[in-house]
Amino acid sequence: MHIYNTLTRRKEPFTPLEAGKVSMYVCGMTVYDYCHLGHARVMVAFDVITRYLRYRGYDVTYVRNITDVDDKIIKRAEENGESISALTERMIQAMHEDEARLSVLPPSQEPKATGHIGDIVVMIETLIKKGFAYAAPNGDVYYRVRKFADYGKLNNRQLDDMRSGARVEIDVHKEDPLDFVLWKAVKPGEEHWHSPWGNGRPGWHIECSAMSTCCLGDTFDIHGGGPDLTFPHHENEIAQSEAATGKTYVNTWMHAGAVRVNQEKMSKSLGNFFTIRDVLEEHDPEVVRYLLVASHYRSPINYSVDSLHEARKSLTRFYTALEGVEGAALERVEVSPSGDGDKASYAERFTMAMDDDFNSPEALAVLFDLARELNRAKSESPEKAQRLAFELTRLAAVLGLLQQDPQTFLKGNQRQVALSEADIETKIAQRKEAKANKDFAQADAIRDELASMGIILKDSREGTTWVIEAP
Repeated sequence: MHIYNTLTRRKEPFTPLEAGKVSMYVCGMTVYDYCHLGHARVMVAFDVITRYLRYRGYDVTYVRNITDVDDKIIKRAEENGESISALTERMIQAMHEDEARLSVLPPSQEPKATGHIGDIVVMIETLIKKGFAYAAPNGDVYYRVRKFADYGKLNNRQLDDMRSGARVEIDVHKEDPLDFVLWKAVKPGEEHWHSPWGNGRPGWHIECSAMSTCCLGDTFDIHGGGPDLTFPHHENEIAQSEAATGKTYVNTWMHAGAVRVNQEKMSKSLGNFFTIRDVLEEHDPEVVRYLLVASHYRSPINYSVDSLHEARKSLTRFYTALEGVEGAALERVEVSPSGDGDKASYAERFTMAMDDDFNSPEALAVLFDLARELNRAKSESPEKAQRLAFELTRLAAVLGLLQQDPQTFLKGNQRQVALSEADIETKIAQRKEAKANKDFAQADAIRDELASMGIILKDSREGTTWVIEAP
């Protein structure tokens, strides 16, 4: 297996610290508002990575933190006239609801920043003792960026370039404008904790350093997050953690691609900002998940009505192949492509794709080949069709896909059509009666009327079924 490492900017063979086990930390949400599409991208990307590592036999400890105290949370709680804990607990519950609808499995551990204040204080004390941090007269504690020789290695930046090319907040209490805060002195009315430097609360960056090392150790296998976190957040995590422990912090850094909306950056100011629950009010959650899985996790995703329509069409092809196959999950059978015994099995090809930096688009291409053979087998060999259908659903489950009943998906989201299911069945009965009376013009008119609404009829010896056509 090879994984692209943001730190080295190349794909590298993956060798975990402990054979058969993987330790992974992913920066989670700051819970002051509902999760948006960018969060969904990270959730789903690392869910697929976790599922695949487990499919490959690894015992995965997946830690994803919750930031439940920071400036945005304090401001939003004040605006809402509620306590910080009331706001964060409400948003955490909403986040879990969104994840469940997107078929995102819960992480192994979900530490909260407020639950690790003691660990944060200990790490800051260590950094001060080693000369990497200093307490300012105002009660804040800062990290000495220039003290850490490797600062900038994750983003390939030089310190002087950062200073000349960036907006640096002026703070008379800093020794150097590039220094960043580890502990913030309390302001009037703010929630706070006691520390050797006075009452206050932790800075954002130190939270992840403390939580990750407490949960996974001083060095662990994989650290992930969104594309906007490489600098300064992850750069600062490296500086803090390696200065405190004297050890390599993370072996492999992974970052998911950004989400664009109609080829533009998602932004509230542009009016193209969507929460997960907004999107799921209008679209099948599996369609949204497919859109997120169909692109390589490092690639940017363009979210648009057209891209969702294409995602639904793709899922429709899979579910149409699975439709009508009985007993598909009775036994586990590996099935090689028909007519070519020299080719690797579908499972082997799927694994080859995913072993190459979790190449989900190539893995889906293998599943489409499998679905095409399944369609042929349905009319030739019911037994072979069952085995192929099982293999399709088994491999798709690694991507978190194709876990619905085919008919349930193919009948689709009733909000997309003007008729209820009962109305559609009534129309089918009317058409059947018209055909019995040899009124074929009326029968065709009913079929065409339903087709105009996206309702496609399928006639067979067993009767007439229907699906809602992908837009």
